[in-house]
Amino acid sequence: MKRFLCIAAVFAFAALSQVTFAQEQPPSAKPGPEHAILKEMVGTWDAVLSMAGAPNEAASKGKSVFKMELGGLWLTSAFEGDFGGMKFEGRGIDGYDQFKKKYTGVWVDSMSSTPMFFEGTRDEKTKVLTMTTEHPGPDGKLAKWKSQSSSKDKDHHTFKMFLIGEGGKDEEMFTIEYTRKK
Repeated sequence: MKRFLCIAAVFAFAALSQVTFAQEQPPSAKPGPEHAILKEMVGTWDAVLSMAGAPNEAASKGKSVFKMELGGLWLTSAFEGDFGGMKFEGRGIDGYDQFKKKYTGVWVDSMSSTPMFFEGTRDEKTKVLTMTTEHPGPDGKLAKWKSQSSSKDKDHHTFKMFLIGEGGKDEEMFTIEYTRKK
């Protein structure tokens, strides 16, 4: 009988814990206005990458495909092209964390075994999405990075990457100009 009561108590505790846990969770995730902004990138884009500080270097070209997935909560991207004359591939996933009220992203590519975890905000006046991360820099040491994304119109998008130097000074590393394929 004691054994039965112990087992019943364990199940009752587990059931009550589930109810309490469910009550503490935020409402089910549904795409919001921030996801609609990300959705504007859905499609296939031609990409032209220019390295800052190298005006004589030919721009690299590539293609990027963006899709909204997982119930419209996540924007995935697949980039293929060349970077400094070498074949380059990258994958990204971006979303909006409704709990933190921040945009989030993860980027992985064929040039690094270290993923980039981004977090940031969008300025509603300028319509620029700014995200930051820490990732190894050109010297192999951990560095602070900043990305900025903006759209000129529905068919033209600009992505800039900056290395944040000492004193918080931004050094532009590269720019990617995206043009939507028709």
